[in-house]
Amino acid sequence: MAIEDNEIYIRYLFAKNLKKFREDIHMSQMELAAITDLSHNFINDIEHEKKWPSAGTFAKLVKVFKTEPHCFFLPELKLNIKDTDIFKAELANSIALAVNEKIDRHFIDTYENEKEQNKPGEE
Repeated sequence: MAIEDNEIYIRYLFAKNLKKFREDIHMSQMELAAITDLSHNFINDIEHEKKWPSAGTFAKLVKVFKTEPHCFFLPELKLNIKDTDIFKAELANSIALAVNEKIDRHFIDTYENEKEQNKPGEE
């Protein structure tokens, strides 16, 4: 992944998590702006990946949301319902394939063992 791609991804994670933290506690951008002494437009620009906070602003956001700094950069772990259904179907399919392969291998091994045991002896 190129440096530019990493930067885009980091900005995306930060913006997404900032918005999620804010919405989880039912806080508006205006309320967050007032608490952090920032402008509403600046908060909006961060959440839309147009601006990047300074270290001081980042520290304010960490304090407001009572979280660890690294939490702003964690990928979303929740799956939406459609993704969950797809995941369940793929998981079920993978399990079925693995079980079928194991059963097939067992029968092949059993057949080969029986064949080997029933071989006429060489005299």
